[in-house]
Amino acid sequence: MTKGRHAELVHQLERQIITGELKPGSRLDEMALAKQFNVSRTPVREALMQLNASGLIQLRPRRGAVVAKIDLKAMLEMFEVMSELEGMCGRLAAKRASDNELEKLKNVHSKSQIAVDTHDLELYYELNVELHETIYLACRNDFLVQQTTTLRNRLAAYRRGQLLSGNRINQSYAEHGKIIEAITNRDEKLANELLRSHIMMQSGTFNDFIATLPKDLLE
Repeated sequence: MTKGRHAELVHQLERQIITGELKPGSRLDEMALAKQFNVSRTPVREALMQLNASGLIQLRPRRGAVVAKIDLKAMLEMFEVMSELEGMCGRLAAKRASDNELEKLKNVHSKSQIAVDTHDLELYYELNVELHETIYLACRNDFLVQQTTTLRNRLAAYRRGQLLSGNRINQSYAEHGKIIEAITNRDEKLANELLRSHIMMQSGTFNDFIATLPKDLLE
């Protein structure tokens, strides 16, 4: 199974859990999943480990994997911390980004327009990750990059899920444009504020996303 197919397996299971197609407590059998997705058990096992790391499932010794309930309080706390880390990355990037990094941000943003126009959520998310990682690297702080990336990976399923909410993909694209402009203009304060708001989605989209989650998925 290629890396792309492995990611596809993870994303499909994430979406089935977040949309409620797979209910909390549902058992995820390796052999059944391998047959369903026409792959060996090894990539299925790797996918389950990734889903376990993101908190979407629980891997129980000798008992297999089951879909977990989402701890809403913990998720909100993680997003709160993530918004501060991203804001700091933006502030430092506005101060330290090279001309090449600024150009890359603009190029990635330009490519994202195609994903927005075609409503290709998977492509948009891939470009979204590339854009944010460019900002991380531009901040020139390895420890901050490590911490931000770790938490970003922990929240990846929910951040992908947010793109399913209403007009979020268009809003995200517009927010990216303002963030890039602030970083390019070396406006550290504005870059910080825009990235914090971008993660927390203070416009209310975050609450809209929470409202779409099946009630039996939350605790």
